[in-house]
Amino acid sequence: MASNTGTMANLPSGVGICTTIPDILYLPELCHKNPQGWVMFVSVFCFVMTFIWMVVFACGSHHNKASWAAADFLYHGIAAFFYLSASVALAKVTLDLSGKQGNSTTTQLRNYKLDISAVVFSYVATLLYFVHTILSAIRWKSF
Repeated sequence: MASNTGTMANLPSGVGICTTIPDILYLPELCHKNPQGWVMFVSVFCFVMTFIWMVVFACGSHHNKASWAAADFLYHGIAAFFYLSASVALAKVTLDLSGKQGNSTTTQLRNYKLDISAVVFSYVATLLYFVHTILSAIRWKSF
């Protein structure tokens, strides 16, 4: 513990956040029982960024540079990873809710069905971003 008190005067960076006592607490703070906040963040973030990305490409602001092709591949890869993590988390929550449907009310059953449709559409979005990632990688490699 004495080794950690000496580092308290400095703010860690990089991998250091995983080795100091107060900063290692970031990891459990990110794990919630209900990850629908993460799902909402991913959905809104990817919607906004994809719209901006589409406008940049539609206006021709990329000037046909290879760096934009690499950035396109990178963005869609990150978006596919984010959507996959959100989809898995949402599917887990929905599966946990399936066991509680024994004597549910109409509203609870409706919400459960909405969760199922959200899981399906999140996996569809994951697939679309993944396919776009593959096609962007092929385009990037052809530069």
